[in-house]
Amino acid sequence: MSLDPDYLIHDASALEALYGRPSEASLLKEQDHLTPEYRALIEASPFMVLATAGPDGLDASPRGDSPAVVTVEDETTLMIPDRHGNNRVDSLRNIVADRRVGLLFLIPGLGHTLRVNGIALISVDPVLLARFTVAGKAPRSVIVIKIETVYFQCSRAVIRSGLWDPARHAAAASLPTAGDILAACTQGAFDGKSYDATWPEKAKASLF
Repeated sequence: MSLDPDYLIHDASALEALYGRPSEASLLKEQDHLTPEYRALIEASPFMVLATAGPDGLDASPRGDSPAVVTVEDETTLMIPDRHGNNRVDSLRNIVADRRVGLLFLIPGLGHTLRVNGIALISVDPVLLARFTVAGKAPRSVIVIKIETVYFQCSRAVIRSGLWDPARHAAAASLPTAGDILAACTQGAFDGKSYDATWPEKAKASLF
């Protein structure tokens, strides 16, 4: 596809001319700390996406935990235990190089989402790791985030997507499995069927 350069936007002034001024509410909602209301939303969220940037590129990593994905330490500090994963550590590599992070929280059943931008550090303090031990397993590290801005995002995206509507949920059987994808990426060299067959027990045993 070829894009007509005459219709491409290259600067902020062109964006402002196209979209106009932001609404009053969209500016009033932004805070530099957790209000009691924002804290309540974070503590109700079991899932969020952690966005990072570094010299090797961008990363948006899903994070989930129960009862809440993030622990609120105080009104300007969040903590994320880095649970068991695939050891790519893309997010952590980026944080080491560029401490800026963005978080997008989802709250099941709720329309609006919550966004946090801040500065992150990675701690391996044994005392801190012990706080987040689950089933006898401590996280490898804890991401500590100092909040710079926090604000809610209106519910239009969730309404348009029908995210929480069971009638619009995908039929898993109609979509490729992780094993299907791995087999396709390796032209069949990877045993995708075996991967899919063993994954449920593997995931259960390695959640933490």
